Amino acid sequence: CGLITPWNWPINQIACKVVPALAVGCTMVLKPSEIAPFSAQVWTEILDAAGVPAGVFNLVYGDGPVVGAAISSHPEVDMVSFTGSTRAGIEVARNAAPTVKRVHQELGGKSPNIILDDADFQRTIKAGVRAVMANSGQSCNAPTRMLVPNSRMEEALAIAREVANATKVGDPASDANIGPVVSAAQWDKIQTLIAKGIEEGAQVVAGGPGKPEGLDKGYYVKPTILAGVNNEMTVAREEIFGPVLTILGYDTVEEAVEIANDTPYGLAAYVSGSDMEAVRKVASQLRAGQVTINNAAPDLMAPFGGYKQSGNGREWGDHAFAEFLETKAVLGFAPKAA
Repeated sequence: CGLITPWNWPINQIACKVVPALAVGCTMVLKPSEIAPFSAQVWTEILDAAGVPAGVFNLVYGDGPVVGAAISSHPEVDMVSFTGSTRAGIEVARNAAPTVKRVHQELGGKSPNIILDDADFQRTIKAGVRAVMANSGQSCNAPTRMLVPNSRMEEALAIAREVANATKVGDPASDANIGPVVSAAQWDKIQTLIAKGIEEGAQVVAGGPGKPEGLDKGYYVKPTILAGVNNEMTVAREEIFGPVLTILGYDTVEEAVEIANDTPYGLAAYVSGSDMEAVRKVASQLRAGQVTINNAAPDLMAPFGGYKQSGNGREWGDHAFAEFLETKAVLGFAPKAA
């Protein structure tokens, strides 16, 4: 098995691929992100110290276009498990196609967060904003499209603004809530998309372009809230991968579901409200691999993975093992004589 892992949750993504592959008896080659290789180095040293036989787990460094392509196209690699951007995932699938190997992908997202009219706005909107800001916004399942009733938009914006403005950015070794984003390239991408949102008519409720005050050195991004967004805007379509939340309005629940599903992605979705029957009905209509109701706590035994351009296959829980197994039917296998 070829395992290709990302930089944003490096040890997490190594664990959720290596552990099930090892448990069912696969050998593997892991290529971690060249941007965040140290977790993989430590992981490898631990496996070696634990006595994993030589050749069962193998680590190789390199970038995607060279080493990643070699792994995904190699005829002796039976399957490849990839986590990263949808763009890179397409290349992995293309490179794997000539050898018809199994490809498991956990890709990008633009996850909707539907706040129903009867939700506790203080609690749910605060939680939604904080979930986007966590890890400096560099999470594939972040609830980056918040949908709120137009009738309560001003209330929602006031709460979101307060939470964003209270999010302290700074050195991760300090008391800051979030640190910098991963690189200059990522910072530039985020700034370009914020500017594009403003150009297309989005209203800056908090944050905005540039670096936070007093943080001229480092790739720090202001916790940003963009409102007045419609689902055709670039900031509502593309994964920003930074601490940037877009807020969209809706008039009916049916419209909210339609907006939520109007995306090429389908990794995660969120819905909050007091009427559990109504909340469950909305959840059942959302085209996403994992739906969280009323900010439920994460469950690592629940399968994780996406619909549409967010990938295929599942990680975590019992479902994780299936990705590393083949089914064999043996006919005529006579039992031993009594």
